[in-house]
Amino acid sequence: MLVVAALGGNALLKRGEPLTAQAQRANVKRAAEALAALVRAGHRLVVTHGNGPQVGLLALQGASYKPDEAYPLDVLGAETEGMIGYMIEQELENALGHDQPVATLLTQVVVDRRDPAFGKPTKFVGPVYERDEAEARAKAAGWAIAADGEKWRRVVASPKPVDIPDLRVLKLLLDQGVIVICAGGGGIPVVQRDDGSLVGVEAVIDKDAASALLARQLGADALLLLTDVDAVYRDFGTPKAARITTLTPPEVDRLGAPPGSMGPKVSAGRDFALTGGFTGIGRLDDALAILDGQAGTRIERES
Repeated sequence: MLVVAALGGNALLKRGEPLTAQAQRANVKRAAEALAALVRAGHRLVVTHGNGPQVGLLALQGASYKPDEAYPLDVLGAETEGMIGYMIEQELENALGHDQPVATLLTQVVVDRRDPAFGKPTKFVGPVYERDEAEARAKAAGWAIAADGEKWRRVVASPKPVDIPDLRVLKLLLDQGVIVICAGGGGIPVVQRDDGSLVGVEAVIDKDAASALLARQLGADALLLLTDVDAVYRDFGTPKAARITTLTPPEVDRLGAPPGSMGPKVSAGRDFALTGGFTGIGRLDDALAILDGQAGTRIERES
């Protein structure tokens, strides 16, 4: 099967861990072992990943420059794609004993310049703060902020991905048996000008939505959305919480998953399942078991 595996933020950094290269490397090494199991089982693999904490840290570092010298989010997204892709690439090569080629592809993702999301920032980036500190930083830097659990974080626009112009290069690599790491952090957000040229924009694309689009355009058999929760739950966080083994797209619509947690994942999974493939959602360490239907939650057109 051709599998698109989307690594959640926990694959790179667990909540509360310092944002250091050492902490990220240790988590990536564990993720690489789970991904290598998919390859050893005979599946072709495309890997995507998040970048929220990393792009937020770079933005903080850029705040030390003059306002007109700070790098925009599309450039910071490209920088984090290269950094995180390098770590995943190296650890995956090591896990596979260098028996298969692995490559990282910086990936542009087109969004609509008229997307209403540009007027309603919702995507979390960067570290968490106490409310007072978040408000002070927002006032100084012109940020929008929002509550993330008990803490506060910066939020930016998260427009819907509509096209992946680098798909031709990706297919060439796949045809040559290369394991590709791409669309990191949802890809580098770009818009198309009236003359057809592309230019970067200040936004962060949802990684799961971009992964679903990528899987659909590649004609993948499966989309794995890997996180630190073992499955999708009904009434999650309450005494009535119950694990859900399978979902159909209409059932996803009725589920009402919270937009700040599992909502984006089940929505992306539903979108891909409507194209004919299936989506598996669950814990990173269970990747192969999720693909085999022995763990996690499966979303498919017909149960």
